[in-house]
Amino acid sequence: MIARVMVGMSGGVDSSVAALLLRDAGEPIAGLFMQNWADDGSGDCRAEDDRRDAVAVCGRLGIPIHFRDFSGEYWAGVFEHFLAEYAAGRTPNPDVLCNREIKFKHFLDAARELGAERIATGHYARIDRANGRWRLLRARDGGKDQSYFLHQLGQEQLAATLFPLGELPKADVRRMAAEAGLPTAAKKDSTGICFIGERDFREFLSRYLPARPGEMQTPDGRVVGTHPGVFYFTLGQREGLQIGGLRGFAAAPWYVVDKDVGRNVLVVDQGSDSRYLLSDNTWTEAAHWIDGAPPAAAFACSAQTRYRQQAQACDVRVRDDGSLHVRFAQPQRAVTPGQSLVLYDGDHCLGGAVIAATDAPLEPRRHHNGTIAGSTAE
Repeated sequence: MIARVMVGMSGGVDSSVAALLLRDAGEPIAGLFMQNWADDGSGDCRAEDDRRDAVAVCGRLGIPIHFRDFSGEYWAGVFEHFLAEYAAGRTPNPDVLCNREIKFKHFLDAARELGAERIATGHYARIDRANGRWRLLRARDGGKDQSYFLHQLGQEQLAATLFPLGELPKADVRRMAAEAGLPTAAKKDSTGICFIGERDFREFLSRYLPARPGEMQTPDGRVVGTHPGVFYFTLGQREGLQIGGLRGFAAAPWYVVDKDVGRNVLVVDQGSDSRYLLSDNTWTEAAHWIDGAPPAAAFACSAQTRYRQQAQACDVRVRDDGSLHVRFAQPQRAVTPGQSLVLYDGDHCLGGAVIAATDAPLEPRRHHNGTIAGSTAE
C-alpha cells in the first residue's frame, strides 16, 4: 500500500509520536529520514544516532522508512546564506531557512515522488482553514510553539502538511512515547544549529570564517578589551566577553550593544537595559505573507523579534518594495538584524520578514551614510 502521508522522522520523540498518532488514526503512512549535513569533523555529529533511532521507531510502529540525502541542498540553500550573514555582522536564523528550503520543499517533493499526498512533522503548531484559505496557528502548548520558525510557509505547503502535535503539551507527548514503548521516549531534545547540532559554536564558525581579532570599545570609544571576531557575538550577549573589574567602571555586567564590521569593533556597554540596546522602530527586508498578501497596507498586530519572546503590540506599514516599517508600542531590547520578525493576529501567524535595521542609537550610522533606508520618509 502506498503511504498517503510521509512523516519526517528526525530520530527524536516529537516526530516519533507524530507517526504514532497518525498510524493509530488509520492513516497509511511511512517515515522518511533526511540527512542534511555532511559531517565536517567539527563536533559531535548525532546523525548516525538519529538515523538508528528513526529506524527503530519505524520498526516498532510497523511502518516502512525511506532515506534521502539533502546535504547538498542544505549547503546551497541554508548554510551558504548562514555564513554570508555572519560575515556581514548579522545574526541569521537557520531554522527558518531550514524549514522553508529543506523540510517543506525538498522533503515535500521527495514525499510526492514516493506517492504521498501530504507530509507530517513533529512541529508544535496548528493549521486550520478559514474563508477558503489555510492558516498557520500557534500550538496549544505556548511554551513549545514553533510557528515562529514556520512563518515562511505558504498556502501550498500548509495544504499538504499535518502537525499532529499541535494540540498536545510536551508532557503528554513524552508519556505517549513511553506507553507505546518507543525508544525515543526519554531522548533529550535536540538543540544547536538546525541539522548541524550541538558543538562549540565559536570553533565551528572559525572553520569557515577565519578569526579577525579587534577591539572592544564602549559607545564613547574607550577600549575595554579585545574580541576574537565580531561575528562570534550577537546583540544583547553577555557571555564570552571576558571583561570585568575595569578601573573607572562600575562593577556591572557588560553586554554587546553593536557590531561594527567595517571598523572591526565590538561595542559593549554595562547593564542589560542599556539604552543602546533599545529601539522603537524596525525596518525589514521584503515580507512573506502566509495568505499571499498582507491584511492591509497599514495595520496593528503583535510581533516577535526572537523565538520565545512574548508577542509585542506594534503598528505595521507595508512599504512600496514589500518591506516593512514596524513601530512598537514599547521600546524593544536587542532587536537584531538578520533575525526574523514574525507577525501575529492573536494565535494566527500572518507571516514575517528578516530584520534589516532599527533605530537603536548606534545602528543607523551603518546604513546609507548614517540614515536607515526609508526612515527619513516616515
